[in-house]
Amino acid sequence: MEIPILNTIGILLGLAVVVLLVFRRFKLPTIIGFLITGIIVGPSGLGMVAQSHDIEVMAELGIILLLFIIGMEFSLKSLMSIKKAVLLGGSIQVGLTILIPAIVFFLLGFKLEEAVFIGFLMALSSTAIVLKSLQDRGEISTPHGKIALAILIFQDIIVVPMMLLTPLIAGESDNIWLSLGILLLKAIGVIAIVIIGARYLVPRLFYEVAKTKSKELFLLTVVTICILTAMLTSYVGLSLALGAFMAGLVISESEYSHQAVGIVLPFREIFSSIFFISIGMLLDIVFTWNHLIPILGFTVVILFLKAVIATTAGIVLKYPPRTAFHAGILLFQVGEFAFILSIVGLQYNLLSQDIYQYFLAISILSMAATPIIIPRIDGIVIKLLNLNIARPINNLSNRITPDNIEEGEAKEDHLVIIGYGINGKNVARAARFANVPYIIIEINADTVKEERARGESIIYGDAIHDIILEHAYIHKARVVVVAISDPDATKKIIANIRAVSQTIHIIIRTRFVKDIEENISLGADEVIPEEFETSIQIFSRVLKRYFVTLDDIESLVKEIRNSNYEFLRPDHELKSIRNSVFSGFNVSAIRIENSNNSIVGKSLSDSNIRARFGVNLIALHRGNEILEDLNPSTNIQNDDIAYVVGPAEKITEFAREVCISLKN
Repeated sequence: MEIPILNTIGILLGLAVVVLLVFRRFKLPTIIGFLITGIIVGPSGLGMVAQSHDIEVMAELGIILLLFIIGMEFSLKSLMSIKKAVLLGGSIQVGLTILIPAIVFFLLGFKLEEAVFIGFLMALSSTAIVLKSLQDRGEISTPHGKIALAILIFQDIIVVPMMLLTPLIAGESDNIWLSLGILLLKAIGVIAIVIIGARYLVPRLFYEVAKTKSKELFLLTVVTICILTAMLTSYVGLSLALGAFMAGLVISESEYSHQAVGIVLPFREIFSSIFFISIGMLLDIVFTWNHLIPILGFTVVILFLKAVIATTAGIVLKYPPRTAFHAGILLFQVGEFAFILSIVGLQYNLLSQDIYQYFLAISILSMAATPIIIPRIDGIVIKLLNLNIARPINNLSNRITPDNIEEGEAKEDHLVIIGYGINGKNVARAARFANVPYIIIEINADTVKEERARGESIIYGDAIHDIILEHAYIHKARVVVVAISDPDATKKIIANIRAVSQTIHIIIRTRFVKDIEENISLGADEVIPEEFETSIQIFSRVLKRYFVTLDDIESLVKEIRNSNYEFLRPDHELKSIRNSVFSGFNVSAIRIENSNNSIVGKSLSDSNIRARFGVNLIALHRGNEILEDLNPSTNIQNDDIAYVVGPAEKITEFAREVCISLKN
């Protein structure tokens, strides 16, 4: 029996595999590959798959699962740590990106509601592409990465109210204030359900499900929560996508959210892939070709406008121009949630077919431009900083500290700490302990204000600028520690310091080993890569468990650091160190149960554990007491915890003898 939908899925996914193989070879985002696949198989392409109800249903499932995953990955607690960047930066970016296009399109003759809705579409950027690019470049924790992430979080949240407001904007209600009131009541009701569910119902339900240790039941529970919540919101007149997002939020506040994400993620990938393919199928290639010039023109204007507005948000957040420009360029494209919103706009006649085709073409072009521009973002930012238009902002950032924060007091023979994240704080804590004078340079205005209120010697500014280094009395410092996450800024800082002094000892923290040689060539004295230091900590603990002597371990670690981590490179020739004769031995804790009268209640001399089992008893844990000074007359009692050392197989044999639960 022939099943048409299987033929359709087979064609879509089969061609997608081929396209994605090509895209991965050129390191292009998979989302663009899905869009290209849809264009190829769509009605205006090769016509291999006609638009069908089945594809639309699967695309809708993709939307639901996409928002469900976003909700599960969205933590209200983690949001509070960057709430200012999310709320202020996101509000500025989204608000201005709605306002300016709305005014322009209204002046061009569009109806007000149409112009505002187009602003909605333009305000959203691609969370998937931007986060993937930041992860690949190791820039998630950089200042510009944090700004981009904060604004993207705001966009992911605001798309839900946009979807709710779309019917009202379209004039679906005769009394808009009554409709807004009803909408508000519905929203309050949904929020109340989310709070009650997150705090009381879902944790208890997941606890009972988790106790069964059934993966099938856990998966069924997760999917059921998603579907029932979506059905509930649909029943009260809200969207299925909103219900899915709310269901994700409910689960995100439980301790089982990570397991839920891990289980549902593969399903999300399949359905969201079909969603992006279906978007590509909607593009009319003939229309795009016939209107290519205006489409390209609008694309350039929109990309420029979005970049400028996002840059403005970064500057308002009191980040320096370099960081703001980086974030602005990252967010210039139109995002995947705009596609979802555009479908809603079509349903309510807020977009004509021609405008919809313009939107699709511009969105796909902007997404395609992202992986081309991001690798060149550093050079673009440098050129922008050298423009006359950037100099007033640059000078303002260099000379004026936020909220009238004063500069650090004059110091000499001191330590300069650049960056006050986790590493910077730990260095400052150690400096205080050792009574070493120090000055901190930090570009986060809120951090500077808070730390100065606590009495820290900290100044605001971007350390790539000479004037900021001068305020930290860099020419009188003995040591500089650069503990920031921006590799390009780190290189610039090293060069600037070396231009002032050749004697200052510069210590650099970097995430990747590939940065070591370049930083040292620029003048760094020590470069500490996090990925190798983590490896050192891990293998040091492993070697201790194998009873390698501490002096051998310390000698190895010292050799690794002195050779700039050459030991850990794949092509380095390894030299073995002497292994301990005890490397095959283990230390284990075993609870004594009343199962063997030859051991329980007997003295060590009578039980003769060492001769019978080949293990040594080194201590007993009895009640709240640790018995370390054992002698032949020491008795072993029921419920003692025995600490024994010996070969693994001998310890297992002893454990089976004294533990009822291990008898079988």
